[in-house]
Amino acid sequence: MKNHMIENKKDAERVLLVIVDFKKPHAQWSLQEDIGEMKELIITCDGELAEQVVCHVAKPTAGLLISEDKAKEIAVLSAANDIDTVVFNCDLKGSQQRNLEDIIKKKTIDRTQLILDIFAKHATSGEGKMQVELAQLEYLLPRLVGQGIELSRLGGGIGTSGPGETKLEVDRRRINQRIVRLNRDLKEVASQRALKRKHRRDKGVPSLSLVGYTNVGKSTLLNTLTQAGQITHDGLFTTLDSLSRQLVLPNHQKVIISDTVGFMHNLPHHLIESFHATLEEVQEADILLHVVDASHPYFRHLQQSVEQVLRELGALDKITVLVLNKIDQLEDREWLYGFQRNYAHAVCISAKTGENIPQLLEKLSEILASLVVEIDVEVPIARMDLVNLAHEEGQVLSVKYYANTINIRATVPKRIAGRFYK
Repeated sequence: MKNHMIENKKDAERVLLVIVDFKKPHAQWSLQEDIGEMKELIITCDGELAEQVVCHVAKPTAGLLISEDKAKEIAVLSAANDIDTVVFNCDLKGSQQRNLEDIIKKKTIDRTQLILDIFAKHATSGEGKMQVELAQLEYLLPRLVGQGIELSRLGGGIGTSGPGETKLEVDRRRINQRIVRLNRDLKEVASQRALKRKHRRDKGVPSLSLVGYTNVGKSTLLNTLTQAGQITHDGLFTTLDSLSRQLVLPNHQKVIISDTVGFMHNLPHHLIESFHATLEEVQEADILLHVVDASHPYFRHLQQSVEQVLRELGALDKITVLVLNKIDQLEDREWLYGFQRNYAHAVCISAKTGENIPQLLEKLSEILASLVVEIDVEVPIARMDLVNLAHEEGQVLSVKYYANTINIRATVPKRIAGRFYK
């Protein structure tokens, strides 16, 4: 939500949060976890949580999701507390959203629309903006009524950032055309990324990808490792654009490390699809660094949510280092080191203070060492390019020059070792 959108209003939009409890007996997330995360989303959207209501729903109604009596109760609370926006913690059908607004008389949005608003707020690159617009239009399309709809109501407030700010009359046909165009443009971006990855692979440069729940410190870790200068602050989905930087490990091996969009519990599938171009970095990475906020009271649930998304992306079986971050915020660490022993590759760090960063780098060097080989070869005297390749991509042990040949002893990535033997 942009500053100019709330001119002549209070400092922040007053929000009434509606938590719908479907009474699932084996739900992974507790009601308190759900409420806590929704509060974070609202704060990230510059909203002020003024009231909250819990609706226990055994059987959702088709027209409103909740009962009509509960909707009327929310209407009374909204009027009494000068509420600007009512936010539901679950997805609403288009008809349910319209029916609720008719009763409550306030702007009513769902969890996905709130997340999309944060996405729109944080998208900075051309690719990021395209991905957000695609997700917004795919969300909007099934909610259109009739042949056309005035989107000017999307011009201000929580849950309203994005393509609607143009205040254009948009119909289904034109939205579909725009979706096709965005998909085509994003495929071109994906092709460019693929070429860059191929170039790196041809040079034998391994790739690492930072993954994790939103706001666990991935961007801070990237800054600590590479001085990337990535903007960070305490909030959800602060990074939407994939950022790649070179990192030199203690064994002198060069790698490319990429930051990616944060994951979230029960992230709608179409949002994952919209960010497919960015998430390809995860699918193509040699090693994943799964960053976890060890100070979060429910960090195991956040970890499992990320693993579920990785499973959907077909990346769960990749070599993964569990990076237990934010240990500077823990008073008792003994349990954490016990937890760490349950994993083949796990390191406890603080990206903010730099604690145990050397151990993380050593761990990465150790893993990548299994992906390299030591060579001892004779190459023609004219092949200085191979000497340069050994220096650029590996660790050179010795180089000896003879009349017609050069002897190279070095440790190089297995993927490029064959070049020296040709």
